[in-house]
Amino acid sequence: MHESAIALIDCNSFYASCERVFRPDLLRTPIVVLSNNDGCVIARSADAKPYVKVGAPYFQIKHDLKRWGIVPFSSNYALYGDMSERVMSVIESLVPALEVYSIDEAFADLTGIPGSLEQLGREIRAKILQNTGIPTGVGIATTKTLAKLANHAAKRWHRQTGGVVDLRDPEKRDKLLKVTPVGEVWGIGRKLTAHLQGMNITNAWQLAQADTAFIRQQFSVVVEKTARELRGTACLGLDDALATKQEICCSRMFGQRLKEIAPIREAVATYAARACEKLRKQGSLCKQVRVSIRTGMFNPEEAKYAKGILCELPYPTDDTRLITKAATAGLQHVFRDGYAYSKAEILLLDLRQHGEFTDDMFATTQPAAAEQVMAVLDQINSKWGRGTLRPAGVPAAPEWAMRREMMSPGYTTKFCELWGVRAK
Repeated sequence: MHESAIALIDCNSFYASCERVFRPDLLRTPIVVLSNNDGCVIARSADAKPYVKVGAPYFQIKHDLKRWGIVPFSSNYALYGDMSERVMSVIESLVPALEVYSIDEAFADLTGIPGSLEQLGREIRAKILQNTGIPTGVGIATTKTLAKLANHAAKRWHRQTGGVVDLRDPEKRDKLLKVTPVGEVWGIGRKLTAHLQGMNITNAWQLAQADTAFIRQQFSVVVEKTARELRGTACLGLDDALATKQEICCSRMFGQRLKEIAPIREAVATYAARACEKLRKQGSLCKQVRVSIRTGMFNPEEAKYAKGILCELPYPTDDTRLITKAATAGLQHVFRDGYAYSKAEILLLDLRQHGEFTDDMFATTQPAAAEQVMAVLDQINSKWGRGTLRPAGVPAAPEWAMRREMMSPGYTTKFCELWGVRAK
């Protein structure tokens, strides 16, 4: 029987790396990526980290960024999502099983693969870099938790490791555990760290050596599994398929305060259409939709108001038209004049898969024609780009849209913004 071998492939400074792929002139220039409405820093390239903290408000540091030579970008989630899919497809072509853990990292099962797994890790890194331009780190170990630590070490000591660390050797594993603070272990948060330190468990090796029954009694079975995984005992399996979401949310801050219901209605219709795209992508139907709006909550000079309403749909559906109609009707009930609104949210609830519920033989069900219309809608938008075909209530370029004044083009998601090459 082969020893378990799990690899974690993690993209380096993913958002910043995506921007650099199409801006090679910024290869050695520090980059930060901003949140919605260019509010605060949410991502940094490695060379920007000594200067800027995550969460720093942009309006406070924009002059400092210019002085330090750091280039800011508005978040371009369409680009990042597409680049993520490209990275994952490359990894999937090289390994027998893959679990996409987040937009920029994935676990791969390497159990039973002959030859040097460290060399395989280098081949995976090289292939991803060649096909997408995204740099990565690879950590290999016998468990997921150790693979996370190995990946961290691969990035931290990149020059010595070449971006790949194989931690299956017990001696090498224990050496790393002894220099890793317990707070850096996957799943150990700030409160748990303080509690463990109070018990003289300050590094990962001490947690691995702790009595598991005592750990479970003091904390939970989750922390016990973490301790076992640090010893090399696999407790967390590889999930081949992503779990179906039990609720789907779409919410955005407006680019400006809105006082009239008309632009808010456009925003609600836009968010409902996007949520329905996600709903159909996972093959689900929705029976309830919640719409909510709120004002800004932090300006003491602004009147505050927040309200939401749950709208029951006549039958489980994925029809954008029906869900949008319910959401905009709900908006009428919660909107109040005299307030400056900053955000709207659509939440799809009571999700069911096709065939997972028993229809009332006398109740109305979603017409087959509605499913056909939605299928055509998705096919057209998939081929020609999101928003090519959309409900009439969804504007192409709304004035209330988020501020993204420094957003890069949709190099891979919009035909009109493809990367161009000019002859001199």
